[in-house]
Amino acid sequence: VQLQASGGGPVQAGGSLRLSCSASERHFWRMVMGWFRQAPGKEREFVAAISLSDGAKDYADSVKGRFTISRDTAGNTVHLQMDNLKPEDTAVYYCVAEGTLIRSSWPNSAAYDYWGQGTLVTVSS
Repeated sequence: VQLQASGGGPVQAGGSLRLSCSASERHFWRMVMGWFRQAPGKEREFVAAISLSDGAKDYADSVKGRFTISRDTAGNTVHLQMDNLKPEDTAVYYCVAEGTLIRSSWPNSAAYDYWGQGTLVTVSS
């Protein structure tokens, strides 16, 4: 499975960006797709994930209420709508995908075999 992410860029604090990620194939019926991010000098952290089969979602506490993950039911594309962005959201955002994952594993980066190339989001104050 190859993942192609797009939509990053510079934005001012309080602004919005929308990231998208397309998978080359739906390799698993119960595929989970999502996003991690890594800020300079920090560890990679979970942002959000969604099940392509039933639309179940999960978010990191730091983005709840500001970010929304969604899926295109007709295909293998997920979107991350990021609103009210803060400077601390500045990071490289990575799209991820995996087959069947128990919900508790979604925030674990080691659970995902498929990673996109990363897209940089820069939020200025």
